[in-house]
Amino acid sequence: MQNGVRAQVPVLYVADTDAARRFYELFGYSELLSGGDGESRWSYLRCAEQALLLAEVTPRLITVELPLLIYLYVDDLAAVVDRLAAAGHAVERAGHPEHAPGGECRTTDPDGTVVVFGQRQAVPEQSRGPHDGGMAPFSLIREAAERVSRRGGAPARCQIGGPRGEACTAPAEVKLADSWGDTVWGCLPHADETLLSARGAFLATQDGTGLAAFLRARRAQSGDTVPG
Repeated sequence: MQNGVRAQVPVLYVADTDAARRFYELFGYSELLSGGDGESRWSYLRCAEQALLLAEVTPRLITVELPLLIYLYVDDLAAVVDRLAAAGHAVERAGHPEHAPGGECRTTDPDGTVVVFGQRQAVPEQSRGPHDGGMAPFSLIREAAERVSRRGGAPARCQIGGPRGEACTAPAEVKLADSWGDTVWGCLPHADETLLSARGAFLATQDGTGLAAFLRARRAQSGDTVPG
């Protein structure tokens, strides 16, 4: 394709550029350039053709907690796991899904950013750890359901129902929304189906920091009220 994108550089906002750089160096990144002043710092990292920009600003930006922000494919999963463990970072194995037959793991960087990494090259069954097969593959929907469970507030039953309109008696576990403002609570199977089939549907967070909360805080200063 002519005049298309030639490269992309993910940007992570961090509290400590040096700590974040040391963490991502465990994945094979190295710093090529850095700069900044008292108000902001940045570090430009590369690993082969892959780039990553770490940005530190003062005052620190408020970032949204997400179940997954960055996914990395690595050549040697076991070696990366060993380096992370030696540096004191906890690693959670997530089995051998189809997109990562060589294994998949999850960890967090010094800022709490979730990093999932996998190996594309498959490994034989006998090379897998004794507990690898019991771990479920990483799932954004499952992560969202776990957060809802911890916070509470979901209705008792799935509101989506079956393909012929039949009621679903399974517990509601995640909330979905769309760009037009419609929302619905669903069980994991029906939520998964809806995300794949309904145009514009997405997972809705329940952390209380959405648009309504923002407008309430703003209108409270003038005495106005915001429905919600």
